[in-house]
Amino acid sequence: MDVRDIRELLSEYEIKFIRLAFCDISGIQKNIAIMADEFEHAVTHGVSFDASAIKGFLNVNESDLLLFPDLDTFSILPWRPSDRAVARFYCYITYPDRRPFEGDGRYLLSEIEKRSGQAGYSFLVGPECEFYLFETDDKGFPTLTPFDEAGYFDMAPLDRGENVRREICFALENMGLKPERSHHEHGPGQNEIDFRCSSPLKAADDLMTFKTAVKAIAQQHGLFASFLPKPLENESGNGLHINLSLYENAENLFEKEDPKAMSFMSGILRRMKEITPFANPLVSSYERLGQFEAPSTVSWSHQNRSTLVRIPYAEGHDCRMEVRSPDPAANPYLLISLLLSAGFEGIADELGPELEAAGDMLSSPLSERLPLSLSEAVEEARRSSFIRRVIPERIVEGYLEDREAEAAEYERNGKDHDYLISRYFRFV
Repeated sequence: MDVRDIRELLSEYEIKFIRLAFCDISGIQKNIAIMADEFEHAVTHGVSFDASAIKGFLNVNESDLLLFPDLDTFSILPWRPSDRAVARFYCYITYPDRRPFEGDGRYLLSEIEKRSGQAGYSFLVGPECEFYLFETDDKGFPTLTPFDEAGYFDMAPLDRGENVRREICFALENMGLKPERSHHEHGPGQNEIDFRCSSPLKAADDLMTFKTAVKAIAQQHGLFASFLPKPLENESGNGLHINLSLYENAENLFEKEDPKAMSFMSGILRRMKEITPFANPLVSSYERLGQFEAPSTVSWSHQNRSTLVRIPYAEGHDCRMEVRSPDPAANPYLLISLLLSAGFEGIADELGPELEAAGDMLSSPLSERLPLSLSEAVEEARRSSFIRRVIPERIVEGYLEDREAEAAEYERNGKDHDYLISRYFRFV
């Protein structure tokens, strides 16, 4: 799309407001709304904002950054009234002199995607994201009462979320995503909607769009959608499985388990302990791991769902590897950047795969384990030169300091699940 195309769409749909959206380093979506008349000025000159007010960005001595809309991300928000239509762009972030801001995860991922193309490789990335639907009280605040008591693949009337999922799918279609399947998950009120895989940057954008749409549609139904990794102490947690296909010369290398595909997988396995605070960024994340098929060991298999990585049965372009440890609190731009970089490192080093895991890896005492806590995960990342080769040092330090503060606060509050609910539930 170019400016002229966008201008015509703004006129055709009588759009009055435009949201310019981006993520902070923790993966929390932020936005500023501009009037539609300001669109071309935003494209040419950017929209300034106080970056010192965004956690992990800049300090008060160097606080100005600019947002530039990525025209390819234009979308109309379908849950907004049509007579007051609102459009949305995801943005690139720059300094006032137009240098890319090193904390811009979209720019970081786009550069990795560009370099992989120059090396002759391309990817398809497909996130699978779970969420819970909870009832709200008479003031509209969320409760911890699940919307239903259904289980995996149950149908109505046990599955009360069916109509909500259907409306979410329609909204996603209107926004350019391609929903493929939806169903009730293991936990009461827990749901999953899978959408078509795409290029790395679009996949990360699509995940942010998905989370926004889920929360908006749930709210319209008087419900609250939670992506917290472990909202209910004794039930299944919310996962964010990342499916990765690796292509060379338009050939999916996972289709025949080409040695390069296995090296790619092995590179990710080698670095996953270091990547863990970016895949599982909250204290709540570690309540999920090691339970209900959420992995806790550095392992792989074809069919075993207790392993970190799975190469599931598939045919043709659907052949892929699946990384099963991440959760929806992750910043998808940073996470996918790290996964792809680790995989490329594995190809460069011609890594061979470890032995395929057998048996229940959740309780295996012999396998290398993922970090058991956020504090342990931060220590793994602090020792990692790999992380700093992918993400700039200042951003890494700010991110890890924030994670350390979260872990310390949890310790001060007695490692209590109720504290995690009060701290995170309404915001994730």
